[in-house]
Amino acid sequence: MNPGVLKPMIAGIPVEYLLILACIVFSIGVAGVLFRRSAVIIFMCIELMLNSVNLVFVVFSKSLQQVQGEVVVFFVMAIAAAEAAIGLALVVAIHRKKKTSFVDEMNLMKW
Repeated sequence: MNPGVLKPMIAGIPVEYLLILACIVFSIGVAGVLFRRSAVIIFMCIELMLNSVNLVFVVFSKSLQQVQGEVVVFFVMAIAAAEAAIGLALVVAIHRKKKTSFVDEMNLMKW
């Protein structure tokens, strides 16, 4: 098979179905970031968006029979883990001071 041509299926699943799944998961993540108020839920929705991008990278990597997409996924997962650790630490610190985790009420930078 020519490496520049997409394979129509990956493990019996059509590529289009996997890309549609990634779009749905990304849309759920965007909706959660836009409409939810809890910082923990917003971080979870950001993780959903990062995972949908990872799915797209893996699908194209497998369909093009190249490894670069899967290598990028490892870097995205490392960044997501660091973001989750730092973000949750900030939320816990702010929750201890303000007694809330709603982003509308987190105004610690105001004088």
